[in-house]
Amino acid sequence: MSWLQTGWQVFDPDPRLFDWLAEMTPAALATADDPAHAQWHRHGGTWFAGVDVLKNDAEGRLGTSGRLTCQALEEAERITGRLPLHKAQISITYPGYPLQDPDESDANHRFRKTRDAAHLDGLLPIGPKRRRMIREPHGYILGLPLTENGPNDAPLVVWEGSHEVMRHAMRRALQDEPPEQWHEVDVTQAYHAARRHCFDTLNRVKVTAMPGQAILLHRLTLHGVAPWSSKGSTAPLRAIAYFRPELPGGVFDWVTLA
Repeated sequence: MSWLQTGWQVFDPDPRLFDWLAEMTPAALATADDPAHAQWHRHGGTWFAGVDVLKNDAEGRLGTSGRLTCQALEEAERITGRLPLHKAQISITYPGYPLQDPDESDANHRFRKTRDAAHLDGLLPIGPKRRRMIREPHGYILGLPLTENGPNDAPLVVWEGSHEVMRHAMRRALQDEPPEQWHEVDVTQAYHAARRHCFDTLNRVKVTAMPGQAILLHRLTLHGVAPWSSKGSTAPLRAIAYFRPELPGGVFDWVTLA
C-alpha cells in the first residue's frame, strides 16, 4: 500500500539523506536554543513548534550540504512537480508534552491530549470568529526524522485513509463557488464533520521512523501529535524537520491533484 492509498508512508533509509542530515541535524536542534525563536516554545516548554526556523535554501541546502533529495521527495514530486522549498519547520517535543499554556482553554488542551490536536494542514482560522479557510494549499508533507522516534515519544499520528474523506468534504463545501474564490470559502462546518467521521471510522496510527528514513503524508491527511508517554521512554526529545511547500495552482490543485 502506498501513501496515495493510505495517506501516509514511511520510506526505507535513503543513503542520499545521511550527508544532508549530518549538516542539518546540529543546525536544526540549535534553533530551539536560539533566543530569536523563543516564541515557538509552547505548552509549558514541552513543544518547540519551530516554523520556518531553518535557514535552508529553496532546494534544501544549508552550509555545505547538497540539495535535498530522497525517494519520498521524488514520490511527492511525481504528483506535484518540483516545488521550491520553504525554510524547514523544526518540530521538537520533550517529555511531558503537552502541558497547558496559560492562554490555552481547557477544551483545547483536552483536545490536544485526547485527540492529538488532530488537524488538516492548510486551513487557517480567519477573522474574529476564527472560521476555517484554505489559505495554505500545501503540495505534500515531508517529515525527516532528526532523532529516533519511538511510539512513546510523542509520535506523529495519522488517521489512515482520511485524505479521501477530507477531499470529499472539501469538494462538497466548495462546489457552489467559483474556483478563484475557494480560498474565501468558510469550510469550518464541513471540516469538523469530516474530522469527527475520521475519528469514528478510521484507524489511528502512530508513525515512527529513524534518521535516514522519511515520512510522507498526503496533503489532505488528518494528523496530529500523541502525548509523550511516561512509560517506556528514555529519550530526551523527539525532533523532525518538516517541508510543506505550497502548490502554484492554489486551492484548485490542493483539492484536485492525486
